[in-house]
Order: sequence, then structure tokens, then C-alpha cells
Amino acid sequence: MATNITWHAGLTHAERSALARQPGLTIWLTGLSASGKSTIATALEQHLLHNGYTAYRLDGDNIRFGLNKDLGFSPTDRVENIRRIGEVAKLFADSAAIAITSFISPYKADRDLARGLHDKDGLLFVEVHVDVPLDVAEERDPKGLYKKAREGIIKDFTGISESAPYERPENPEVYIDTSKSSVEEGVAKIVDYLVGKGVLTFPKAS
Repeated sequence: MATNITWHAGLTHAERSALARQPGLTIWLTGLSASGKSTIATALEQHLLHNGYTAYRLDGDNIRFGLNKDLGFSPTDRVENIRRIGEVAKLFADSAAIAITSFISPYKADRDLARGLHDKDGLLFVEVHVDVPLDVAEERDPKGLYKKAREGIIKDFTGISESAPYERPENPEVYIDTSKSSVEEGVAKIVDYLVGKGVLTFPKAS
């Protein structure tokens, strides 16, 4: 734990949002591997940018090339992985950007922690459950991970290994079943939720 430190206050979130003419928030996509999280997150980021919003996607794999490259996939490392992303997403949201995260984030307690970080600072946190039946995810298996998990090559694989369960969100703000919805429909569900809550307008209000 760091000691002898003092928080240095600057502009408030309200001031930054007013200057940026947009709210800062986090859209947290959670779901099994191959559920379509990254695909929807990428399409959502493009949609928001094309409509004048500042948005940035934090992807589960991409983050492990840099910020979290020191972490593995043990239960302890998974917890730390999500804790760090929760903090980073909060910083983006506080800066008046729209953070879009796509992480399996299998444990309810970790997602609740990320939400709590935002709630504490009055920042909007939108949980999106990108769902898919396990057999469909295995059939897709674009990275060949399920096959390796079934063969015992990959240990602690979410949804397959007993040591790595996926705890489904109980009350997500948005639910998307990608075995029944297209990418465009998934993006539309998220956007419709935000518009319905009065968070965003299209086109972006100047």
C-alpha cells in the first residue's frame, strides 16, 4: 500500500462533461469466450465515434499485451485483472469519455467491485451480458481455446473447468443473446438503452 500520498483535485467530472459536451460512462460487456463481446464492443465504439462521441474500447486480450501482461489466468490473477480494468475504465469515464470494456469477467464480486468504483464517484456503469449457449460458443471457437480446454491443454478455462465457473449477471442493464441477435442488433440494444435513459442523443447534441 502506498503511503504519504495526497489526492490532488482538478476539474470536476461535471465540468469535464460540460466542456466535452458528452457524459462519461463505462459500458461493461461480460460473457463467455466467443460470445461476441469484442465484436460488439468494436462495432459500438465505431458507431459512437462516427456520431461524434469520444469512446475507447478496452479489450480483454489487448490489455494483456501491456498493462496486464504480468497476469496469468489463475483465480487470483483474474481478480486483479478485473480490478485494474475497473480502475482504468473509471478514469476514462471520469475524463468524460465512454469506456467500452469487453472482458469475460466471470466473477460477480469483481463486476460488483467495478460498478462500486463508478458508483462511489457518481459515474454511470452499464453492465451488458453478452450471452451465448456453451455449445454455440464451442462451435464458434475462433481461437481454438475450447478445444484446448477440452483436451486439458488449457487449465482454468471459464465455462469448461470446474475451477473456473462463469457467474451469470443477475440484473444486467442490457442482455444480448448473440445466438439470436446480429452484431448490429446488439449495438442497437445498447444504444437504445442509453438513449432511453437520456444519456445519449443521436446525432450528438452540440
